[in-house]
Amino acid sequence: MSGLFITLEGPDGSGKSTMIGLIGQYLKEQGIEHVITREPGGTAIGEKIRGIIIDRENINMGPETEALLFAASRAQHVHEKILPAVEEGKVVVCDRFLLSSLAYQGVGRGLGIQEVKAVNEFGLRGMTPDLILFFHVDPEVTLLRKTKEGGDRLEEEGGVFHREVYEGYMTLLRMYPDNVVVIDAEKSVEEVYAQTIAALTEVLKSKEETL
Repeated sequence: MSGLFITLEGPDGSGKSTMIGLIGQYLKEQGIEHVITREPGGTAIGEKIRGIIIDRENINMGPETEALLFAASRAQHVHEKILPAVEEGKVVVCDRFLLSSLAYQGVGRGLGIQEVKAVNEFGLRGMTPDLILFFHVDPEVTLLRKTKEGGDRLEEEGGVFHREVYEGYMTLLRMYPDNVVVIDAEKSVEEVYAQTIAALTEVLKSKEETL
């Protein structure tokens, strides 16, 4: 029996980290076997790549290099953790996936959506999310909150870059609307959680009905 693959997307500081912890708690309470993970990272190899990507000293990193590093981390993630867990019937919940690369490197870095998509497809092995939760929030407000104590290399790119990434996300949601649920992340934590669990419950119910 195959499981489910759920991803969380949105601008930096949109509350994904808080919500993914609450999702994990909910799944545990429901007795549902699950894996909570993140990108870039998720595996020992991926976490080493993550360290290179976010290191603020790597100011000379080219956009193509950045995109390839994300793709490499993702390929290992799919190979080592995501695909095996889904095949075991578990629910995999991942903080960021392909949509982030298309927005950040495809649009934000100007590499092109289709170009970045093509680079990643080789390592995806056909994995696509059953549900994408997009946390919609003004990126400039959240970025100020995220970087007030110092952010990583990408978080400190500035408002113009993150506004372009946000606009990229908006374009991508129109291009690839399948399995996407937009969450109003400007609401209270309780309201955001209620929206999130409603979407999660719906996809779990649909999965049960197909078995």
